[in-house]
Amino acid sequence: MSKPIVAIVGRPNVGKSTLFNALAGERISIVKDTPGITRDRIYAQVNWLDTTFTLIDTGGIEPDSKDIILSKMREQAQIAIDTADVIIFMVDVRQGLQDADSKVADMLRRSHKSVVLVVNKVDNFEKFGNDTYEFYNLGIGVPVPISASGKLGLGDMLDRVISHFPKSSKEEEEDDTPKIAIVGKPNVGKSSLLNKLIGEDRVIVSDIAGTTRDAIDTPVKHNGREYIFIDTAGLRRKKNVKEELEKYMVVRTVGAIERSNVVILMIDAVEGVTEQEAKIAGIAHESGKGVIIAVNKWDAVEKNDKTIYRYEEKIRNTLSFMPYAELIFISAKSGQRINKLYDLIDTVIENHALRIQTGVLNEIMAEAVSMQQPPSDKGKRLKLFYMTQVSVKPPTFVIFVNDKNLMHFSYTRYIENKIREAFGFKGTPLRFIIRERGEK
Repeated sequence: MSKPIVAIVGRPNVGKSTLFNALAGERISIVKDTPGITRDRIYAQVNWLDTTFTLIDTGGIEPDSKDIILSKMREQAQIAIDTADVIIFMVDVRQGLQDADSKVADMLRRSHKSVVLVVNKVDNFEKFGNDTYEFYNLGIGVPVPISASGKLGLGDMLDRVISHFPKSSKEEEEDDTPKIAIVGKPNVGKSSLLNKLIGEDRVIVSDIAGTTRDAIDTPVKHNGREYIFIDTAGLRRKKNVKEELEKYMVVRTVGAIERSNVVILMIDAVEGVTEQEAKIAGIAHESGKGVIIAVNKWDAVEKNDKTIYRYEEKIRNTLSFMPYAELIFISAKSGQRINKLYDLIDTVIENHALRIQTGVLNEIMAEAVSMQQPPSDKGKRLKLFYMTQVSVKPPTFVIFVNDKNLMHFSYTRYIENKIREAFGFKGTPLRFIIRERGEK
């Protein structure tokens, strides 16, 4: 089941990014250890009371004039409305109720989305508590007083947020139809690829347009198997600056990736791989999705016998944090290798849900340890006692050790490589949890 999406909206300087960082906590710093993923994150995974959701920050725009402020706010609020299950609407108790707040509240009310009204900068409840009552005039529910910088009142706010999450139906839980998100920059050929994948010789079960995440779900039957393709071609080009386009694209893409099992990241063969692709790939990687990199417009590239190797090397270097991703060179226009893409999707779906028996895992681990001794520190050597697989999608393993501080990242990667040598796991990330014996 996909994680709910929560978006923070409000005027500039009300504290949206401060709240985002307070809720995201140390997870933001993960990015610094992962080459290729940019640091200016506007989304994060947040956990509250055993419920995980994706948080999106729509902040960070400081326009020059009031007219621009309103247009930017409206645009940001609309992105959030299209994408989110629940919206945190933030206002500032120090500035009081502003006309711009009322205009955004009107938009949110018409959207019929669940909204939690949050009054920020209430650092002292005795001093500012009564000032929050003014915001009842917005007519979108009971204001929740918080201090994002002081981390006060966040628990009450999060309780209110998760109370609005859609309850998962049994049908949704039992629906095993693989979902494949087609993502990439605008004009890279996402719609053309989808049209080729659903072509006339295949049965389109039905078209479900205009879902909550502003992506189009297309159920397709191919060789007797059903798939659901999530097309993010709805990423319209905006008239404003490039940064705003990227932010808009990332917000939409997060929603599509969250709902998918496999992500097809499309790259324009003529333009080559860019930081923008690295950003999208990073979202898929951190979400634990299966990944296929489809280099489109390959027929438009002049080639010699070394072109494909150089191209692959550049992609692997730029997206070095996901060496497991499958790579295919296609032409959505001519249909080159489209049938092979279906075979690749099937392989990645299978690997993403693959389970390995505990006995076999421990044989691989014992052999790996005998070939390369675990690291030691100050005379104390790491001991690996036991390994077991605890979940799939993505495959997740727990390794029990004597001291998890001795389990260096490079040795975990070494064990991962040994598992991949034995079972492939092409196209899917592997997750490792290191625990000490007796630790729950």
